[in-house]
Amino acid sequence: MTSELGSFARATIVERKPEIIRRVMADYAYPPEIVAALEAFQEEIASGLITPLTEDAPDVDFWNAHHAQHAGKTWLDAPWYFAETYFYRRLLEAVRYFQPGPWRGVDPFALQKREQEADAIAQLATVWAQIEQLPPEERFVLLLHSALWGNRADLSNFTVEESAHRGLEAHAERDNLLIDDTETVLAFFSQRIERVSTEKEKKSIPSVESVEEVAFINDNVGVDSLFDLALADFLLTQGWAQRVVFYLKNQPFFVSDALPEDIELVIRQLQAAREPTVAALGHRLHNALLPTSYSLRLTTDPFWTSCLSFWDLPPALRADLARADLRILKGDVNYRRLLDDRRWPHHTPIADADAAFPRPYLLLRTLKGEIMVGLLPGQAETLTAEDSTWLINGKRGLIQLLTD
Repeated sequence: MTSELGSFARATIVERKPEIIRRVMADYAYPPEIVAALEAFQEEIASGLITPLTEDAPDVDFWNAHHAQHAGKTWLDAPWYFAETYFYRRLLEAVRYFQPGPWRGVDPFALQKREQEADAIAQLATVWAQIEQLPPEERFVLLLHSALWGNRADLSNFTVEESAHRGLEAHAERDNLLIDDTETVLAFFSQRIERVSTEKEKKSIPSVESVEEVAFINDNVGVDSLFDLALADFLLTQGWAQRVVFYLKNQPFFVSDALPEDIELVIRQLQAAREPTVAALGHRLHNALLPTSYSLRLTTDPFWTSCLSFWDLPPALRADLARADLRILKGDVNYRRLLDDRRWPHHTPIADADAAFPRPYLLLRTLKGEIMVGLLPGQAETLTAEDSTWLINGKRGLIQLLTD
């Protein structure tokens, strides 16, 4: 709840959300009426009641029905996840994202995203040639850990000071993993590769790849999504998966969350890179998106930008996710949705709290929110004694595979 005094949840409303509004106003030359709407929104967050949407847009009835459950409350007396998600929807109303005119469809966070993407590609260019020379299993582990630690780059979270490029130092970060199923993840793929290879040799089955589909439930642009793409490229080019699906946001959300157009832009930037191996990566990803291949698919659904948790996963989307052989959940928000954003005891087994999400799934999360499960009894208390902000400062992470 945002009403919890001294909590990170409360701080996000008091400090982070007004700063996000200020940055949006600084980035764009909005007309006076949009500036006035943003300023009024800022004042409402500081001292007013949560008000409903008033614009004409397809999702207004959905949001106002959920707003009605919190009518009469202030922004500092609401469930944290609802407050955060509704903030981003109200921000889109203020900047007229859905309305006819010059600001329709203009991402208020685009300039910040472009900065992150440019920095991420520059970082990748310095190491990609060396990464590609690694043996496959070692390369997979490095890309897996880079996809995890790259998630530290989060434009909606000003408290995370760790540099995202540290994700490239996978071995140096192992001590910061509270749960580390790296070897189990490697075995998940290796066992299937070995089994299919053996069956092919015996000619007992048609020639097929080891894993049919891997689904990424993506999070941020920048280093985060860049290593999602690099990991997807590895799975496809090594034959560890036949198809990869990215589940992305359908509209701006949590500042740096990736939309399909963000991913497509990054791929074009990779193709134009001066470093030949980086450009080759971009060309492979571009070709994977083509209808002739379609081995990489970008998709979205309004659920991903809603206030619903995975306990309320729509049946059609659940069925779509269930088709994959493995689901990779990126980031803190997806972890919060998995656990209904509740303060489960830290030693709760994740299987007892995960809304029966389709399995197997793999969690890649850096800790930037006040919930965590799956720890040993007493482990949370030890961590708190060592570092009072261990749940929110982005230093620690987890690689957790749940198969049954």
